[in-house]
Amino acid sequence: MRPATVDDIAEVVRLRTLSFGGRGGHGGNHPSGDQAWRDALAKVVHERIAADDARVLVVDGRNTLAAYGIGSIEQRLPGPYLPTGRVGLVVGIATDPEYRRHGHGLGLVILRDLLAWFRERGTDRVDPLASAEGEPLRRELGFADHCFPVPDRCP
Repeated sequence: MRPATVDDIAEVVRLRTLSFGGRGGHGGNHPSGDQAWRDALAKVVHERIAADDARVLVVDGRNTLAAYGIGSIEQRLPGPYLPTGRVGLVVGIATDPEYRRHGHGLGLVILRDLLAWFRERGTDRVDPLASAEGEPLRRELGFADHCFPVPDRCP
């Protein structure tokens, strides 16, 4: 695993596209299934690679990237549940299907690195945005739904 460079952007876009069934939209019928969102994604990934409040990680495969992960820190308004207002967001993690289910746990390795990075930067909370596929990993690491901003909904 290593920090991404601008040379990895096309591969990150490819892996992100695979997250949507390889066609850019759920089942290929999504209105955003065109090239425009991929171009916008490439621009954002380029910006995030250089940003101090983001971490873009990649895992090299044989001829392509095996996986990527992006974390970002968002500054929200401080309050009793967010003393600094700093929230870590796991923006995306994806593993190429060729590298899944081989016991490498690439998504887990990336997520653990992002969690350590968030901790080093003093975030109050981390929100791991998870797909249905990523939900078991999220739960395995002890993440639970939070009740912010409505505390009376807390268990």
